[in-house]
Amino acid sequence: MNDLFPPWPLLATFIAASLLLAVTPGPGVLYIVTRSLLQGRRSGLASVAGVALGNLANAAGAALGLAALFAVSSAAFVIVKYAGAAYLIYLGIRALRTPPLRTTQPAARPVGARRVFRDGLFVALLNPKTTIFFAAFLPQFMSAGASPIVQGLTLGALFVAIAAITDSIYALAAGAIAPALMRARSVRSLGRYVTGGTFIGLGLFAAIAGPDRPPGA
Repeated sequence: MNDLFPPWPLLATFIAASLLLAVTPGPGVLYIVTRSLLQGRRSGLASVAGVALGNLANAAGAALGLAALFAVSSAAFVIVKYAGAAYLIYLGIRALRTPPLRTTQPAARPVGARRVFRDGLFVALLNPKTTIFFAAFLPQFMSAGASPIVQGLTLGALFVAIAAITDSIYALAAGAIAPALMRARSVRSLGRYVTGGTFIGLGLFAAIAGPDRPPGA
């Protein structure tokens, strides 16, 4: 156990800090809430799974030294950063070009759960700021005598699990009020503009935000 987790006082501090960061709204939370409002709980939870997997990959990348590559090669960071921003903007443009829902169409039909999961995965995965964040955050809670890779992977997975729980609460809460919203014709017609605007806004945010900002689970 000593190789996996730091001593309890430090671990308790890590859990508290992770919970605080996880509940703070950020790009991931905004993506999840938007999907939940427009398509219901199933799509919201699919987006939670995608974002969580992307964050877990970034945590693993930080533990294995990918952040060191970004620190040495500014070109690698810039390439991944703008690839992620471009993907978000692409999602926004695609949403704006999608015809508005008809009354007889179910809310989740335009975007299936697999695509929602995939989009959430890439939204989180193509954000190098998340890897940089993990590389800066995790070492603060690691024991000097333990394997940095093993402990980094464990703490990263714990952070992602905490964020997945809080994200699921966001998704369920937003999904609970989605049916009432989707019964309103004005909300249905504005849905694609809300979705498109959200993705384009996230893309622009990812492109201009500095790497020292926590990613927002």
